[in-house]
Amino acid sequence: MAEAKLKTQSGVWTTIKPFVNGGASGMLATCVIQPIDMVKVRIQLGQGSAVQVTKNMLAQEGFGSFYKGLSAGLLRQATYTTARLGSFRVLTNKAVEANDGKPLPLLQKAAIGLTAGAIGACVGNPADLALIRMQADATLPLAQRRNYKNAFHALYRIIADEGVLALWKGAGPTVVRAMALNMGMLASYDQSVELFRDSLGFGEVSTVVGASAVSGFFASACSLPFDYVKTQIQKMQPDANGKYPYTGSLDCALKTLKSGGPFKFYTGFPVYCVRIAPHVMMTWIFLNQIQKIEKTIGL
Repeated sequence: MAEAKLKTQSGVWTTIKPFVNGGASGMLATCVIQPIDMVKVRIQLGQGSAVQVTKNMLAQEGFGSFYKGLSAGLLRQATYTTARLGSFRVLTNKAVEANDGKPLPLLQKAAIGLTAGAIGACVGNPADLALIRMQADATLPLAQRRNYKNAFHALYRIIADEGVLALWKGAGPTVVRAMALNMGMLASYDQSVELFRDSLGFGEVSTVVGASAVSGFFASACSLPFDYVKTQIQKMQPDANGKYPYTGSLDCALKTLKSGGPFKFYTGFPVYCVRIAPHVMMTWIFLNQIQKIEKTIGL
């Protein structure tokens, strides 16, 4: 009886472990990257260069402003990253098993990354919306500020003021952006691990760091245009007549392309890359360390 119970518990842990590990690694990485993410959002909202934004935030709002929205960021990782990394690993393991244990081709990894990104984005959109609004709040006129106290207050206010479905405002561009990011991030990481470890003979640390760097670059390059559109949609306010500047993500993309050209979508790319790449790298590094600790203690 006790043995059967132990097996059941072991089976449950094996099932949920990829999700728990993924969420934990993402939350740890967010605690480190939050200030850079805050600067990135302000740049996309047109407040100047990275140096200008940093100086203005320190002078006008204090150091604590760099961690505004941290609760929403952690909630986002607890939902979005838990879902995307967990589902990616589960789907990958199933695909490898169906492939008789052989490594998957890059296209199949990319398809799994796209799927995992879509799943994660659908689960994490409410927290992502709260995060964007909390980070952008200080840039609005006083009369338009929402003054959310924390992520849960933001979610409560959104539901009370705009309805439950408003939690998925901007879900279209969020899902598309997440699919692009995770295709670049997840597929390139697994592919790079195979290259560095199996083909080039790198050690464990070099493999993890190198694959994480490659993963971060491709995640940034693939996702920034979608991130720009998503940010514009989620932070837009109606004018005096109640009309929004964009009718949707496609309208936003077309108007942006017409007014600023294709490079407008890469506004803030250096800071975005500096923010995304280290977050991706630290997520993989933290995940690797968590897995090592679990092996050490026999989980």
